[in-house]
Amino acid sequence: MVGKHDARGTSGDRSKPRRLLWMGPLGALVVVAGTLIALDATRGATSPTTTTSTASTTTVPPVTTTTALPTLTLAAVGDTELGNSPQLPSDPSAYLQPITKALAAPIVFGNLEGTITDRGQSKCVPNGTSCYTFRVPSSYAAIYRSAGFTIMNSANNHAYDFGQQGVTDTSAALKAAGIVQAGLPGQIGVESEGNLKVAFVDFAPYYNTNNMLDFPAAARLITQAHQLANVVVVYMHAGAEGASAAHVTRKSETFFGENRGNPYAFAHAAINDGADLVIASGPHVLRGMEWFKGHLIAYSLGDFANYYDFSAAGVLDLSAILHVTLDSSGGFVKGFFTSVRLSASGQPSLDPTHASATFVNELSRADFGANAALIGADGSILPIG
Repeated sequence: MVGKHDARGTSGDRSKPRRLLWMGPLGALVVVAGTLIALDATRGATSPTTTTSTASTTTVPPVTTTTALPTLTLAAVGDTELGNSPQLPSDPSAYLQPITKALAAPIVFGNLEGTITDRGQSKCVPNGTSCYTFRVPSSYAAIYRSAGFTIMNSANNHAYDFGQQGVTDTSAALKAAGIVQAGLPGQIGVESEGNLKVAFVDFAPYYNTNNMLDFPAAARLITQAHQLANVVVVYMHAGAEGASAAHVTRKSETFFGENRGNPYAFAHAAINDGADLVIASGPHVLRGMEWFKGHLIAYSLGDFANYYDFSAAGVLDLSAILHVTLDSSGGFVKGFFTSVRLSASGQPSLDPTHASATFVNELSRADFGANAALIGADGSILPIG
């Protein structure tokens, strides 16, 4: 594993003397010239000094330089799909309208659960048991984009539901709609906000995606991502599924006979390798959030939209939108958790009861104790300690 990356940036040229500027109490710009201002290196501020004139003696206040690092803000949601041909919403363009305002951010991430294709052969054997495939028409890529999505993940167990043809068509549809894709083998998605770039490195426990079961390969991808962007976000599609899978077990989890990875071990390894934020989905239920070395891990954002494809009973109807602001060195600045609830048809809408936040706080306290990342009454992610 590689070490945690250093903050980027270079210092300016300090070889030439500069005149110091001070903004006066009424907003006037005062030039402090002809006076030696001693810099106090231990505090990063200037020491007070005086200048003498024939009129009076004036105390010059200390000059404090506190330049905040530039930031970027992203929104993230969990498993997202708008039906399965031919069972599709009657008005797909309106399906996500109840939450588009709450979803808004410069960068919006979601897990694409399934494919966007009109072709391909289903992976399911006719009359097979425990096999599910999902696809929507190629026109649906534009619906995702109009809802605000700018980047979508394909590292999951449904990316190849309709074979390589489905994968190819999905990639083409996303690109045509202006949505960045991440998660296929070796694929890193890069987004920008202003002068800052963020790289999304997405993983699932499968050989035909970026494989989270291969820790050394994952570390290399995260290192590569830091060569492409200022900030690195890791997504993992991991863990068992269902209402009984809400807790992070800290063990390898299996479902349908598959090794679905150890989300706890992988998330910690990802941060040790340089990830600035870890987000996840896959269990189809919300999971808790944790602070690890000052970085946030959201172990599952649950289902975000599923048109009659998954159960929405009990805690399975709880969902969320997570907003996170990071600075240019990957440091956490602030976060916000919006509670969402799914209808019987899997359509998301805002939940004024904040049931999702309450549920996640319970899970976080139970699973992570003092390291729990908790949600305040106003939805803000509270700092640790």
